[in-house]
Amino acid sequence: MGSMCLLHASLTEYVLLFGTAVDTAGHSGRYWANITDTIIKGSFTQWKEGTLKSEVFSAGDTVRHSVGEAAAVSWTSGTWMVEYGRGFIPSALVFAMADSVFSTTDVVTIFYTFRIYAKALWQETRVTFHHAIEYLEENI
Repeated sequence: MGSMCLLHASLTEYVLLFGTAVDTAGHSGRYWANITDTIIKGSFTQWKEGTLKSEVFSAGDTVRHSVGEAAAVSWTSGTWMVEYGRGFIPSALVFAMADSVFSTTDVVTIFYTFRIYAKALWQETRVTFHHAIEYLEENI
């Protein structure tokens, strides 16, 4: 279990802060996106699929998850990191929300997550159209 604060999101990338106040572990998910996590505080352990040894990352380290990779992951309490994802981001939402849908049935969290992502997409769309209009006005 963890907490996140979405800083930027679009269809092709996102930036967020993620942290946990309790020791937690789980499956990384398998995404159509490249994801990097830079540890700010605490430690993160990753055991990649197909390997025999886990890796421990601490403050200042960057963890890379390539497209299609999966791993067992764990965080110690008090761990915080910045996460950057680039690729087809809606595919990541499917796994990210699966536990809330099928296990905890936490509809409030599902609603808030999709509302925050939709708001970020709307803001991205507005900025893109604004830049397109400025470009057309300057060049036509």
